[in-house]
Amino acid sequence: MDATALLTTPSMTVFEFRCDAGPDDTPFEECRTGHSIAYVRSGSFGCHCRAGFFELVAGSMLIGAPGQEYTCTHEHVSGDVCLSFFLSEHLVDSLGGQRKVWQVGATPPLPELMVLGELAQTAADGNSDIGLDEVGQILAGRFVDVASGKTRKPATPTARDRRRAVEAALWIDDNSHAELDLEQAAKQAGLSPFHFLRLFSSVLGVTPHQYLVRSRLRHAARLLTDGDIAVTDIAYDVGFGDLSNFVRTFHRAAGVPPTKFRQASKGERKILQERLAIN
Repeated sequence: MDATALLTTPSMTVFEFRCDAGPDDTPFEECRTGHSIAYVRSGSFGCHCRAGFFELVAGSMLIGAPGQEYTCTHEHVSGDVCLSFFLSEHLVDSLGGQRKVWQVGATPPLPELMVLGELAQTAADGNSDIGLDEVGQILAGRFVDVASGKTRKPATPTARDRRRAVEAALWIDDNSHAELDLEQAAKQAGLSPFHFLRLFSSVLGVTPHQYLVRSRLRHAARLLTDGDIAVTDIAYDVGFGDLSNFVRTFHRAAGVPPTKFRQASKGERKILQERLAIN
């Protein structure tokens, strides 16, 4: 089995697992040391665990709990790909719900979980402005709600909550050129990452990572229009990790690549008229 680490934070680690086992291979046993959610992206496998036997297909989720032993089989097809989230005890406590929900073993392909699993994959691929850590926490919270049969009440921010969210947004904007993640922003606000994510999104209508990306785009747009700094330099100066990610993200937001945006800002209005349908 091939494992690729995609994210490592104090609250969560995320791996992509690719297994090529088939019907002729010996089933393998595993034991979980913590809580986890494995979203099946493709393929299929069987799982024997304390909760019973499950056939997992694309969209299913394998749920792990500390000390849980299970055996995976591939009786029908060869291989599977899973996006797996390993959660800290502190995060599990923040999610609420009874610990017994983590003993269900697996979930079938449920629409309210599948859409978040696919969103997480999009974030992992770098094609979303929502952070992988954010989607992972949202997915974990939704799983607890679904497994508990309860609907989490929408947050009702107090005046203090709103001030916290605004102050966090100002801090994110001031530091958007640096490497920031949900953990850092939550610590700045004095909240757990899960509760900070809910609060920030409720007050401002975007997640912290979305606001971070949009702050970087705003600063980039200003630099593109104000001077002749090289696009590559702008990408790194505003906080993007690589040029291709910056160009792709800016193009998705503006409808034109950075170079065309700069030309339009210099008076070539036809570019934006054609690309953005400005009248």
